[in-house]
Amino acid sequence: MPKSLIIVESPAKVKTIRKFLGPEYLVEASVGHVRDLPSSTLGVDEAHGFEPHYEIIPGKEKVVSELKSAAGKVDTVYLAPDPDREGEAIAWHVSCLLKDKAHDIKRIQFNEITARAVKEALEHPRDVDENLVHAQQARRILDRLVGYKISPLLWKTVKRGISAGRVQSVALRLIVDREQERERFEPVEFWNFYAFCRGQDELEFRLELTRRKGKKIVISSAGEAEALERDLQGKPFVVTSIESKKREKQPQPPFITSTLQQTANQRLGYSARRTMGIAQRLYEGIEMGDGNSTALITYMRTDSTRISEEAQAAAATFISQTYGEDYLPGKKREFKVRASAQDAHEAIRPVDVNVTPDVVRENLTAEQYNVYKLIWSRFVASQMAAAVYLDTSIVAACADTEWQTRGQRQLFDGWQKVLPGDKDSLVPELARDEQLTLVRLDKEQKFTQPPARFSEASLVRTLEELGIGRPSTYATIISTLEDRGYVEKKERSFVPTELGRVVCQQLLECFSRLMDVHFTAEMEGALDKVAEGQEGWDELLEKFATDFNPTLASAAKNMKSYKGGMETDLRCPECGEPLLIRFGKAGPFLTCKTYPDCKFSSNFVRDEHGHLVIAQVQHVVVGICPDCGSDLVIKKSKTGSRFIACSAYPKCRYAKPYTTHVTCPACGKGELVEKSSKKGKIFYACSSYPACDFALWNEPVPETCPDCGSPYLVIRKTRQSSVLACPNRECGYTRSALEEGTE
Repeated sequence: MPKSLIIVESPAKVKTIRKFLGPEYLVEASVGHVRDLPSSTLGVDEAHGFEPHYEIIPGKEKVVSELKSAAGKVDTVYLAPDPDREGEAIAWHVSCLLKDKAHDIKRIQFNEITARAVKEALEHPRDVDENLVHAQQARRILDRLVGYKISPLLWKTVKRGISAGRVQSVALRLIVDREQERERFEPVEFWNFYAFCRGQDELEFRLELTRRKGKKIVISSAGEAEALERDLQGKPFVVTSIESKKREKQPQPPFITSTLQQTANQRLGYSARRTMGIAQRLYEGIEMGDGNSTALITYMRTDSTRISEEAQAAAATFISQTYGEDYLPGKKREFKVRASAQDAHEAIRPVDVNVTPDVVRENLTAEQYNVYKLIWSRFVASQMAAAVYLDTSIVAACADTEWQTRGQRQLFDGWQKVLPGDKDSLVPELARDEQLTLVRLDKEQKFTQPPARFSEASLVRTLEELGIGRPSTYATIISTLEDRGYVEKKERSFVPTELGRVVCQQLLECFSRLMDVHFTAEMEGALDKVAEGQEGWDELLEKFATDFNPTLASAAKNMKSYKGGMETDLRCPECGEPLLIRFGKAGPFLTCKTYPDCKFSSNFVRDEHGHLVIAQVQHVVVGICPDCGSDLVIKKSKTGSRFIACSAYPKCRYAKPYTTHVTCPACGKGELVEKSSKKGKIFYACSSYPACDFALWNEPVPETCPDCGSPYLVIRKTRQSSVLACPNRECGYTRSALEEGTE
């Protein structure tokens, strides 16, 4: 009979850990949090030291009951949730629920799920760290106070169902501020000059104009560019300087949470949430060919670049045996840890460096392989010798102007053996005072560009630099902004929606301190002090409430209401009255101020300067209305799905779903038609619903699969384009959709 019970967070970990331990250990999962503040009430007693009132999360009653039953049958309960503040809080909540059943409760933690790490943790149990629990509790209560008290004000003044968040609202402000900065931006003209020359070896190369009369040159008009071009006509180009020197390029540190999210977004196009989900599986364990579950990476929520001596030694042995002694650095690498880092555990690294990505490729999904390869390669590279380059800079003169070109040649690849770097850019062999042959002179008109919108990678980097939130929260922050409809993605960058703009405006006007970047960063520092035992959690909340409560009372009286619509500068094309922006279930739209007297409404867009423009909608004619003989056109519903309707609406109300002309494979009677969810996600369902509930996400195409005979194909989107694919995964047939003109 088992003598000890180990409780982890995830059922996936249970499988991995059970294979390490004998029958004297029982391993169960809490499946994340088991208790939280109630969903229907504030759950915080502000009059009595902000005492929280926790309750078992709905749906977790069975899990709690099973844990209690198991705890009563063993001598010792080991709480082993993840090694961070959230994990410490889960351990505390579980201990509170089991204290009447368990004989002895201890906390253990491990940075990697290996036999050595788990057994070592069992040899060094400790009590739950109350300071970490208090820090998590303070964060939870802060977020509850902000969300629970401000959100109803937004419901009253903007739209029901939206929310405010202590950290998410500041992240929203960054995105809105950047968009407004872009809209205010006025491009400035400038010109670049390039001279294409040859030396004695006849190899053509390019020089760029950099200075005139010893000063950095700025050419701001076509007239200036043409005048300079005339001045240079017929004048010789002479080499004035050649400099070559060696340069060492050091590897980057191994990943922490934020840099993993950034790199996965930049190189793979994965969202922060997707990356963390994949990393979680790699940490908890992947089933290998022998049926066992094996953990591949260390804990993925960390802000430390520190590496254990054991891992460094293993990496050195691997590098020496695989690439040779020359690829080892002269001394052990130590990367600087950010001052704000909690440094609780190591950087993200492979559990066993000898398990290369190719060794486990057949056991991983494509996305798991991609993320593991990123982590493995970055770690190994971080422990390797520097790459060495020979940099060459050539300067030439023509009259009173100075021109320059640079080249590089790799002398030793070093860590770039694992992570290939920049390609060589060679320059010709030239001599000082050598006169060059001018092949042609090119000039190029350019304009300064507005600041780039935030991608997931750049937003994560900015949040980290400003000290807003913690790396473990970035994925949730970003997904919340998208789920609430405050931002949307265009070309993989965030653009604030109209709803996001007005929510940001409301919060800035009424809660300027809460929306202040520096205040949010200071609050993170205060939470760190609570975690270190330097400040009481209730003291922190008292300080916050002293400023927050009067501000809240003022906002309740003074926050503007846009429930009736936001007035714009646009005029109704039908009656001349002002147009308002209103927020409907399917998003914002323009409507006449005099509604219902004037029923004009329209979608709208913003131009590059942020000015509102009435959307010009063109409908495609697809047939004749059977009721009145007018044209049938394709329209879009408020939630985004297409449908077919009479162009004579509202006089004629004939309408029908947009069909794909694919017969339903489930019932064989209906056709698959386009629909959309309340949140605007397009899907395809049987027209015979509810008699038949068949549905799929990918758009079906009425074409038989040439390989397996499936009666239809589907359009699958990839990062580069779209493909036509067989819906039968075992078939695997695919071809470019562009060949068929389906995009």
